[in-house]
Parts: sequence; C-alpha cells; structure tokens
Amino acid sequence: MASPHNASGPTSFGQGYSLSASSSPSSPSASTPIPPPTSRQQQQQQRKEILNYSAPWPVYGLDWSNQPTEREALRLAVGSFIEDGSNKIQIITLPEFAGIEERDYNPNSMSDWVPIAETNHQQYPVTKIKWEPYKGGHRSFDLLATTGDYLRLWELKDDTENTNSGNNTIGRRPAHGIQQQLAQRAVLANTKANFCAPLTSFDWNTYDPALIVTSSIDTTCTVWNVETNQAKTQLIAHDKEVYDVTFAGNNADIFASVGADGSVRMFDLRALEHSTIIYETTSSSPTMSGSSPNMQAGAQPAVPLVRLAFNKLDTNYLSTFHMDSSSVQILDIRVPGIPVSELRGHKGALNCMAWSPIGSTEIATGSDDHQVFIWEVNPSRLDREKLDFHHSKSASNNNAKSPVPSPTTRVLHEPFRAANVGGEVNQLAWSSASPDWVAVGFGRTVQALRL
Repeated sequence: MASPHNASGPTSFGQGYSLSASSSPSSPSASTPIPPPTSRQQQQQQRKEILNYSAPWPVYGLDWSNQPTEREALRLAVGSFIEDGSNKIQIITLPEFAGIEERDYNPNSMSDWVPIAETNHQQYPVTKIKWEPYKGGHRSFDLLATTGDYLRLWELKDDTENTNSGNNTIGRRPAHGIQQQLAQRAVLANTKANFCAPLTSFDWNTYDPALIVTSSIDTTCTVWNVETNQAKTQLIAHDKEVYDVTFAGNNADIFASVGADGSVRMFDLRALEHSTIIYETTSSSPTMSGSSPNMQAGAQPAVPLVRLAFNKLDTNYLSTFHMDSSSVQILDIRVPGIPVSELRGHKGALNCMAWSPIGSTEIATGSDDHQVFIWEVNPSRLDREKLDFHHSKSASNNNAKSPVPSPTTRVLHEPFRAANVGGEVNQLAWSSASPDWVAVGFGRTVQALRL
C-alpha cells in the first residue's frame, strides 16, 4: 500500500487480472483465467496475489475474521443472496488451514478456498455478516452476527463428533479436513409481534464489543447488548428507511446512519434527545442518471444515501454515496453540509466501500463497472495546483492532528490502485487482521486480492 501515486494512471494489484482504471468490463482479458498449477507448491505461490472461491449461490454478505493468527485471520464468512429459497452462511478457509493433506487436494479445482462450516439463514438474504471484534485472549469458539429478518448471533466451533466420525455435514467438505459447526446462539427482535421489519445493516462496536447497532426499513436504529441479548435503546433515526449504520471506531457511544431521506445523521448514546445532521442530499446530488426531467420546478426530493463508513483511524472523516451514483463523498464531521472530497472514477453505480485498517487516507470502492479502486484521499500526495490544498497524513487514532479543511469540495478522478475483477462488485471487505488482503464478492464468486 506504500506505492507512490502514478501520474500516468493507477497501479495494479491482484494477479491474473486486466488491471487498469480504463479497462472495459466486457474485455476478454478482464477475467483471463490463471492456468492451473502443476503442483501444490506452485499453487501456494500463485495464491500470493489472488484467491478464488466459487460459491454454490449468489454471494452478498462478506467479512474477514478478526483473529490475529494467520490460520484464523485467513477465514471468510460468506452469506448468500437467494430471493426465493433458503439462504445460507458459509465459513471458508485455505486448504492448508483446514487440515487437508496434499494427496486429498485437487490442483485443478477452480476454488482456492474450502468451506469448513455451513448453516441455513432462513428465508431472508443475509444483508450483512460480521465477525466479533477481537478482544484478546483465546476461547473455544468464534462469534458472528448477521442481519436479515432479525439480528442473529452464531457460534462457530469445532465439530469434533463429525470430524472424528468422518461425516460430511455440508456436502462438499473433504473427509480429511477440519470440520466446524455454525450454531445459532440467539435471535434478537425488539418487538413482541410475530413479524419484525427487515434489517438492512448493522455494525459491531470495536471499542465495546458487547454493543451492536442495527438499522431497519421501519426508520429505526436499535442498539443491542449481545452479552445480555437485550435492546439497550431504540430510536426513530430517519424520516424514511434506514439503509446503513456504523459506530465511530474510537468510542462506545457515537454512531451514524444514512437512509432514504438522503441524510447522514450522528447520534450519541449519552444524549439521544437530539441528533446532528452532517450532510443532506437534494435532487441536484450526483447520480448516474441525473435529476428527473419530469421534476416540478422548486421540488427537490432527497436522493437516498445507501452506505456509510467511518475512517477507521481518524473518525473525523466518514464516507457515503448516493443511490445509483458513481461517486463517493468524503465528509468531515467538523464541517457539516458539504463534502471535503469527492471520488469520481467509477463508470457504474457504486455498491460498497471500506476504509483501510492501517492507513487513515486510503479507501477501497467497488462498483457495477467491475472495478475495485483504492484511493489516496490525502491531497498532499496529489497535484497541489489542481487541489490547492494539502495536509499531513494522520497518525493512528490521533484525530487531533487532522487539520480542519476549507469548505470546498476537492474532486479526485483517478485512484492510485485498480483491479478489474470481471463482474459487478456488490461487496467488499478489507481485513483488519491481515491488512494486505481485500476480498470482493460478485455473482457466485469471492476473490481475495493481495495488495
């Protein structure tokens, strides 16, 4: 990630791709297959840049394990998106970490990963899946959470009975591999009715992992204590559906949300009687199609905001994007109302984004244009004549060193790294435990790219 900005175009990452911000998604070279290695050793060398997984269903939920060891960190939780049918959750890992001997491994397999656990997720697709933040120490199970119809908690632990007996509990698992079991621990719903409004997203508090906040189409956000399985508070957060919610990473009290009313709102659990509106959209906000020509004069309905993410190292900054938009807005909570930066390099609608866990100025984005971009949003590394602005790179967890920018939006048109993955990118996850890995999901494929 230390690559200098290239004035002639973004540098590439991910072996086996056509790598250029200007690459056509339909180009045959955009997804040129990597020839199968002739030995297990060669395949391990090939994996240094890209790891492929072919899922049995369309992929949507995606997250890396937060455990610190390589064996535990290089695991992915994957959730399905099946509109009519039973949805699934899988845990996948590398064959060498699943206890699979070389003689049992098929070098011609299209997947570099193997599933080690699978379970049903009822009828609703997995709108989001996350591993519990790492709290130190070691225990005999991992904890995960998902949203869809309800907030569900899951325990992942070794399935010693099936491992010892050689039973194949998920249908495709090698008999000699490690088997684990995903067991539902709790189903949380802040209602006494038989029906709960669908949950669109959630976030797990890294400062206090006992707390999870969920967002719902019923305009509410709910903060849960997952140790007691009780709701701490529920509030009407927006005027319309809430599409995403996220905690600020350096405390247990502040979170922000976005929704169909086109606003970014911040809340403090210590003072819930009011919220702060950081940013609002109007009909003039950037979208792929622009404003409706049939709109009456003077009418400016808000453009929905669909995703939100706090900078993981400097929580003065957060990012968001509009529905059907190809640009990302970078906001400074100290200067509400106007983005401090805007990222305009994609040619299709944005679907996902993730800030770097180790660099306060780097953010990854994924789009319908098949591209994964990594941006350097620190203007001091760009052309200062074009931007007329610069500031020093923020230190880890040191918000005081982030200077307040001027209230003028700086537009960036080119990322400094890019990969064309050959499909519409609907999900993206940047590993906090192994930060040189980014995973993307598109169609029935998961690809992990080494930076």
